[in-house]
Amino acid sequence: MNPIILLYGVPLIIILIFYLWKRTSKHKVSQRIYEESVAAGMTEPASLHPVIDAGRCLGCASCAAACPENDVLGIINGKANLINPAHCIGHGACKKACPFDAIELVFGTEKRGVDIPQVDEDFQSNVPGIFIAGELGGMGLIRNAVSQGVQAVDSICEMQDIGKHQNGIYDLVIIGAGPAGIAASLAAQSRKLDFVTLEQDSLGGTVSHYPRGKVVMTAPAELPVVGKMRFKETTKEALMEFWQDVVQKTGLEIMDRHRVESIERDEDQSGSNQNCPLFTVKTAAQEYRCRSVLLAIGRRGTPRKLGVAGEEQNKVVYRLIDPQQYIDHHVLVVGGGDSALEAAVSIAEQPGTDVTLSYRSEAFSRAKEKNRIKVADAEKQGRLRVIMQSNVKRIEEHKVTITTVGDEDVVLDNDAVIVCAGGILPTAFLKDTGINVDTKFGTA
Repeated sequence: MNPIILLYGVPLIIILIFYLWKRTSKHKVSQRIYEESVAAGMTEPASLHPVIDAGRCLGCASCAAACPENDVLGIINGKANLINPAHCIGHGACKKACPFDAIELVFGTEKRGVDIPQVDEDFQSNVPGIFIAGELGGMGLIRNAVSQGVQAVDSICEMQDIGKHQNGIYDLVIIGAGPAGIAASLAAQSRKLDFVTLEQDSLGGTVSHYPRGKVVMTAPAELPVVGKMRFKETTKEALMEFWQDVVQKTGLEIMDRHRVESIERDEDQSGSNQNCPLFTVKTAAQEYRCRSVLLAIGRRGTPRKLGVAGEEQNKVVYRLIDPQQYIDHHVLVVGGGDSALEAAVSIAEQPGTDVTLSYRSEAFSRAKEKNRIKVADAEKQGRLRVIMQSNVKRIEEHKVTITTVGDEDVVLDNDAVIVCAGGILPTAFLKDTGINVDTKFGTA
């Protein structure tokens, strides 16, 4: 045999065989994960997620390698596929990594619509001068919210008359002091804007209401003034301490307990630049005139209620703060998302508790895998009762009635009910402000 063939051909054949073996192995793993997702009914992404154009995809697996969640994307039959849709939390790294522009990021699916306010590529709503960043715009991941807050301020700085420091008129009013609002405030500070940040509750926004000890998922991000934010996985307490340290070191002033009641565009703008509108932002205590507004609020608005008899009782709450307060209690948790699963598991770990988790669907399709595993383990150990495809029928002082499949009633002893059914988008507030809301069914 030709020695050149032996020298170059044999190693190439070995490399090819190894490549094909590895490719086949990855295909089998991806196929298995996908089949498990389908079998478990976990086929609906929670929010922003990739859609792959099979005509453009060449199966290079760059998207799968770039995804921080590891098991969301895989290669099946030579093409990229969303193999674990419920695990996708909208990083968007896959789209950037694809060299063939075969990935589009979309909100909602054909089955599950997502309500999203109208915004353009500069984060400006359909109302000129009002911008939206973070969770309200569908971006719940902390890193994405931080990035959007900064980019929105960059866009605001392009508006006419911004930065002129006119007496009695702010350049910007930022509403919300969660990740997007804090990042936007730092960006406004670095750009020397005349601004004010209003928060209806306290620093941290939605994060401040997480249960004690809750693990928060994020990714490294760049904060103006402060620099690199290096968290990947941390606790609520550590993240809140970080935000408080940021505020203290940078001198940011957050006007907490200032709930915004309305945003009104000034009708009479005589003497002002018609291309840079004026707004009046009203709270219960004060009014702020400004040239631009950034909505960096959450999507929850008001908690979604069950609408059943007895729900008005004090023992019914809509978020978990401290699991220890339920020691020796009979507790019903309602919901199938991460907050419901985390609440049920954390309460079940407390001594003397009797915990039931009720969910209307047949699978926890909106929850992270690690939370589903924790629920399954707690149920197996007898610390937690799970009733799927069930609905709360009636809440009494010491009892609660749940209707299951076949209209069978289950009556449970009960001291407390925690409803984790999400929140209602503040549609009325947005509508009064003039902002349009679209329902996205797989829309980019």
